Amino acid sequence: MTDVASRPGFDSLGLSSAVCSVLDKLGYQQPTPIQGEVIPHMLSGRDVVGLAQTGTGKTAAFALPLISRLGGGDRGALKALVLAPTRELALQVTANLEQYAGAQPGFSVVSLCGGMPFGPQLKALRGGVTCVVGTPGRVIDHLEKGTLKLSELQCLVLDEADEMLRMGFIDDVQQVMDAVPGTCQVALFSATMPAPIRRLAQRYLKDPAEVTIKSATSTAPAIRQRYLFTAHRDKPDALLRVLELEAVDAAIVFTRTREATVDVANQLCEAGYRAAALNGDLAQAQREQVVDQLKRGKLDIVVATDVAARGLDVPRISHVINFDIPFDAEVYTHRIGRTGRAGRAGDAILFVTPKDKRLLAIIERVTRQKVEEMPLPDAAAINARREQRFVEKLEAAMASADESPMRGVIARWLEKRDMPVDTLTLAAALADIGLDGKPFFAKDRPRPARRPAAERQASPAGQRPRVRKAAGRAATSVEQGMVRYKIAVGHKDGVKPGNIVGAIANEAGLNSRVIGRIDIDTRSSTVDLPDNLPAKTVSHLKKVWVSGRQLDLQPV
Repeated sequence: MTDVASRPGFDSLGLSSAVCSVLDKLGYQQPTPIQGEVIPHMLSGRDVVGLAQTGTGKTAAFALPLISRLGGGDRGALKALVLAPTRELALQVTANLEQYAGAQPGFSVVSLCGGMPFGPQLKALRGGVTCVVGTPGRVIDHLEKGTLKLSELQCLVLDEADEMLRMGFIDDVQQVMDAVPGTCQVALFSATMPAPIRRLAQRYLKDPAEVTIKSATSTAPAIRQRYLFTAHRDKPDALLRVLELEAVDAAIVFTRTREATVDVANQLCEAGYRAAALNGDLAQAQREQVVDQLKRGKLDIVVATDVAARGLDVPRISHVINFDIPFDAEVYTHRIGRTGRAGRAGDAILFVTPKDKRLLAIIERVTRQKVEEMPLPDAAAINARREQRFVEKLEAAMASADESPMRGVIARWLEKRDMPVDTLTLAAALADIGLDGKPFFAKDRPRPARRPAAERQASPAGQRPRVRKAAGRAATSVEQGMVRYKIAVGHKDGVKPGNIVGAIANEAGLNSRVIGRIDIDTRSSTVDLPDNLPAKTVSHLKKVWVSGRQLDLQPV
């Protein structure tokens, strides 16, 4: 990994004082390699081609100069447009822009994504916005309706261009690029440079600066990395179960927001753990006190944000738990680097919800390490561990019971009883007193969320869904965990696999890689989708338009 201390600071790149102020509050100190190289080019107005893996800080590389250059004016004509392949990524980029523009007056941003209602989007556009972040299909919808005008656009950003190519959006991207002014700055970012993307850059970009970043992000070999797949609502329960089974000396639990640090820390305290929140709302003296208590063993768990945990170095930290997955692979690497120090082994556990699967794939790709899946601890394992701990405490207490003042209390009570007391009954009664009404044994929750079987058997990254022409060939069986649907669009409509993938992925909020086999016939097609799609999503997909026709999705 590049030596962070050797990189120039953000204040040396020419960013506005308002943006630098926000970065300072967020605790950002040095730019990542791609940020350090791209930001000066974008501030100067030069076209840029950036080759870098997702998760290397690419979003800030274009977001920060956009805000510095285009913020500060009154709301009026649209100045910047960012195209992203998926709704998930578009919303993530929007959130980043809003966060970075917190101190920059006059910079506003709106998302235009498929699967979201037109009304709020129209209202925002009529009110005037500085920047639009959208998926190609929905942006074209607004262009064709006349509700989005690009005549005064100053900058166009193509984010994850190779992914847009893979999803079949390349024609849509070209349609958008044909609509922007010839003087518009264009920044193209891609993890790879396949021939169609290279031709796109040669056609539309003017003497671009080419920036290639070879990711050197890696993680310490002494850190065991695991992830637990769980529904968002089950995270608190999953955290308690993990802590019960793991041999934790001390732990940092990372959350995305300051509010979450307080909520999670309170839940841990209620469960009997010595925990505290560590976030930017605490005064410096309070933060120092929390860290000192962790070092001295007065606290065992700190729930922190990335900003508050910067510089935290406590050798006794055995576990780092990512309660919320980070958006950036480099952030992930910094987080888990809090354990496994000074030659000691460490454990890093990542909670992954259904919406986080793409981010997990990015982390594995950028760090070049496979993250091992771990099961949700079940009641049998937890109860066995509780019995073991109880017996250990019982043995320790008996070793010193001869000197206990309670020995006399119990002896006097036994003398007053008319009936003898069974030893086992007495011991169980004393244990119940210690439990104070709390249940000793855990119970299994309803079946936890699991990844669709289709995804567990998904094609390698970068491959298209398996496609064949259906005519004249026997139908194949449906993979476990999938359902085959018939759709009312085929060869006669000029449909391509990428059109189907792009429409379904964006309208249903799915990762394109969980979409299975696609068979295209003359007047209809079939597509295999995960069997856990909500009925509401299936109903919505019936009305989605592709190649001039509604899908009219029907199970086969």
